This record gives sequence, structure tokens and C-alpha cells, in this order.
Amino acid sequence: MKAVRLALAIATAAAFAGCATEGNQATNSTANAQPAARSASATPAPSPHSAMGIMMGSAGAKTAPMMRSIYYAYDQADLTPESRKVVEANADYLRQNPKLKVVVEGNADERGSAEYNVALGQRRADGVSKIMTLLGINSDRIETVSLGKEKPKVVGHDESAWSQNRRSDIVFR
Repeated sequence: MKAVRLALAIATAAAFAGCATEGNQATNSTANAQPAARSASATPAPSPHSAMGIMMGSAGAKTAPMMRSIYYAYDQADLTPESRKVVEANADYLRQNPKLKVVVEGNADERGSAEYNVALGQRRADGVSKIMTLLGINSDRIETVSLGKEKPKVVGHDESAWSQNRRSDIVFR
């Protein structure tokens, strides 16, 4: 069964490789409480740059999933169906490694106030944590933290950089 799920995840990732994804257009009333300066239209989140499956190590032992970043549309904290698959793969790995814990780091791009971006980063991290708990991961194994705009993945002042900085990162410990 696990081999079938792995094959399905790899096939799905291969099918979507290189394709643009559309951001989640669903709205969240708390996510829409925004300053007027942040009312630009939502831009789709970037597609992942590597396969989503779990890597097989020596002797068939599973290693951590390759995808550990979840990307968001502008000013959003909702997970897309594609990003849910990333969370599911990481939750599956946690179920198979019950001594591991994770920190979910919520991030935002540089636009907006520091306070707003910290709150948005926290909503993003909490959303990933909630899905993991719904998938059976005990909440005492998940820590959330918001880094706001303080830890960009890409330095830049354009949509290309901003789209990579609107994310949650799953960090194993």
C-alpha cells in the first residue's frame, strides 16, 4: 500500500512538473482584514521545484520528504490542494517517526507592516499545524512560529522574489 501511495505521489509530481499552478481563490474573512496598501490582486503561488514524494534511503528506510515548503498566493493563508499534498507527505513521515518533532515557520514577503506580516505568518503556520493534527499528528509534536518578513528565501523586490517568500517551512528536529 505504501509503495502504491509513493508511486502515485511521484506520478502526480511528474504530471505537474513545469506546469503553473493557480493560487487558491477562496477567501478567509480573517485573512482579508488588510490595510488598503495590500489590496493588489492575488498572484498564484509558485509550483514546487522538486518531486513531492518521500525519498528511499539505503535498505529501504524512508528519509524526510523532499518538499517542506508550502507556498501561498498574495495575502493568503489558505492551503491549495497541491500544498495539502506536501503537508500530507510530511505528516506521513512524522507518523512513521514518532520521536520526531517539527517547527512550522510561517513567512511573508516584504510588503506590509512588520506587525501585519507577523500575524499573516502565524496564520500560515497555524494552518499547516491544523492540517497535521487532523492527519493524526499529536499537537505536542508541532511548534509554530511566525518569522514575518524577517527570513526571506529570496532577496529581491519583485513578484519573483515575493512569491518564494510567501511560505511556511516544515523543519524537522
